[in-house]
Amino acid sequence: MKILTIITTTYNRGYCLHQLYNSLFMQQSRDFIWLIVDDGSTDNTRDVVEKFMVEADFEIRYVYQQNKGMTGARNTAYRYVDTEINIIIDSDDWMAPNAVARIIEFWNSNKRDDIAGIIALDVDKFGKVIGTQLPQGVKESTSIDMRLKYRMKGDKKFIFRSSISKLYPYPEIEGENFFPPSYKFYQIDQSYTMLLMNEAVCVVDYNDDSMSFDKIAQYKSCAKSFAMYRDLCVKLSPKLSFTLIQLLHYISASRFAGNKHYIKNSSKPLLAFIIWPFGLIFHEYLKRTKRKALSVPVKV
Repeated sequence: MKILTIITTTYNRGYCLHQLYNSLFMQQSRDFIWLIVDDGSTDNTRDVVEKFMVEADFEIRYVYQQNKGMTGARNTAYRYVDTEINIIIDSDDWMAPNAVARIIEFWNSNKRDDIAGIIALDVDKFGKVIGTQLPQGVKESTSIDMRLKYRMKGDKKFIFRSSISKLYPYPEIEGENFFPPSYKFYQIDQSYTMLLMNEAVCVVDYNDDSMSFDKIAQYKSCAKSFAMYRDLCVKLSPKLSFTLIQLLHYISASRFAGNKHYIKNSSKPLLAFIIWPFGLIFHEYLKRTKRKALSVPVKV
């Protein structure tokens, strides 16, 4: 049995899948499966993938479903994974040279029962690390500690033990098509830690049609999802400053979602009540702003 599944969820990205295919074709190791979940594409994606399947000397699995959005497509993918570990590579990104072999070697040398997977690096197409390097001398951590304790910035690549990633599906909320990916990471944090692999395994490309480029519109259209995510951050936060920031977002997302009882429903209702006026100001700002994001783009 293969060790690694490379998951790609895609919607109308037939024009750029060849970049990822070519990077997989060039991998030294063939100890992987490429699992493509086509989330209801109406372009030539199926034809492109069928051509890959004829040409490739590695296993490709293709699953088509009616459009559910990124969250639903990723949940579908996890149900089909049957390898020991998995990694998500977006349809407009590609694998770094020899990344498959390095991931498998690192995993086999360091895995333990209490380890959920690996955090590795993303780079841009010029080879520059996205955000910060992983902290030197630190061999394992949780996702939230990487963010708060070690001040990790920018996208990183998560490789999960499949038996664990299957335990934490993303909530699928009717009328919404996106749930913040970190929700899964922070849930896993409560029981497991992650190995740190300070090597690039994925090359990312920020396209203009990426969901990353209009985060505020996404924030409004998937408000229930963002409110759930922010409340989890509030619940798990070890730092007051981080808690307050998450509460501002929780209040705003809850108001966009039409939740009238968000103070009472908060994981920290007293603190939510105290910061509530500032949450209203932040909410009004998001309602009126013409900006598309509050920070630099990140892959979703």
